[in-house]
Amino acid sequence: MKHYKLLLLSLFCATTLFAQMDQKLVKDIESIEQQVIDWRRHFHENPELSNREFKTAEAIAAHLRSLGMEVQTGIAITGVVGILKGDLPGKVVALRADIDALPVTERNSLPFKSNVTDTFLGTETGVMHACGHDTHIAILMGVAEVLSKNKNLIKGTVKFIFQPAEEGPPPGEEGGAKLMIKEGVLKNPDVDVIFGLHINSGTPVGTIKYKPEGTMAAVERFVVNVKGKQTHGSAPWSGVDPILISAKIIDGFQTIISRESNLVNEAAVITVGKITSGVRFNIIPESAEMIGTVRTLSPDMRDHIIRRMTEMAADIAKAYGGSATIEWQNNTVVTYNDPKLTEQMLPTLQGIAGTENVQLMKATTGGEDFSYFQEVVPGFYFFLGGMTQGNTTPYPHHTPDFIIDDSGLLLGVKAMSQLPLDYLNAQ
Repeated sequence: MKHYKLLLLSLFCATTLFAQMDQKLVKDIESIEQQVIDWRRHFHENPELSNREFKTAEAIAAHLRSLGMEVQTGIAITGVVGILKGDLPGKVVALRADIDALPVTERNSLPFKSNVTDTFLGTETGVMHACGHDTHIAILMGVAEVLSKNKNLIKGTVKFIFQPAEEGPPPGEEGGAKLMIKEGVLKNPDVDVIFGLHINSGTPVGTIKYKPEGTMAAVERFVVNVKGKQTHGSAPWSGVDPILISAKIIDGFQTIISRESNLVNEAAVITVGKITSGVRFNIIPESAEMIGTVRTLSPDMRDHIIRRMTEMAADIAKAYGGSATIEWQNNTVVTYNDPKLTEQMLPTLQGIAGTENVQLMKATTGGEDFSYFQEVVPGFYFFLGGMTQGNTTPYPHHTPDFIIDDSGLLLGVKAMSQLPLDYLNAQ
């Protein structure tokens, strides 16, 4: 019911907002579209992995400096921050874009396809912006240029945060939003609210999706270490097979979701994404390692799943003559859109995109470390349509075939330009 009331209020407020946009601002936004697309394609062709975004950061910093901003570099290793002070005093709004790519080998015929390779966890791999962070960089660079030309409209300060390692820093390293916060990115000047967006390959161009309160899942990374007893492959009875044990553990984990988790209340996911074991076809190895992720939208469900996985791995391994332990790493908390801020800013999105194109969504089991910023200051995070026209089966994020329609970027520039202006002017 409260979401219905929120929608009615925003419908009433949004009808005249877009007409109130400064006409010079509108022209500046529309004139920069091709430049934003060119930036996006450059970053797509030249991706860099988490905590290794050195050239990406250099390009961003050079652009911000060319706009006359105060620029800070080296935050959380490769993060870049630009500070734009308006002509009038007021509060501070932060806008955030993530800048890292993924260890994915691109599989398409785009003229700006990535052919970059690198080493990830000891394995040679392709590198690809398979989640759309290249579009986020380009959009925020465009917003920085547009707003720097319209400082007379800014009643306060806009802080542009280009964040590395959203996909998670390499093992043994710190990084991402958590490290940026630790190093003071929300201070000097102190941020009052923060906005962010994520392009989506399954949402049509011209569409924006949002949800008040819990929007994306908390993310845990786990590593299961299974110990068996090595033996000849022809005599399995003389050893303990850690690969068999691993298979039984994976099967058991899924029963936690299908038989122990109340999915009527909130979704939850357990995924094993990597298994490493053995060196030869005729040797049962001594050990196996499984790496995966847990996604939850409820703290109680999170605690239950972690406890049961830890118990189950040990008990299953023991039942087959081996042993197993789990190491846990928290990657993100729940992405939580402040309800009051969401209600306040929804008319801005509806005025820009059209009320019918701004749609309430359900929570997703994807994760975002933007959530750490939202633990410190109120934040609003929404999804931008990027599905290619006529593509009835869009490719998922984090896959080799992932593709985004560049025509969706302009709406992102409009939204991220107008959100800080409307927030600051309302104070």
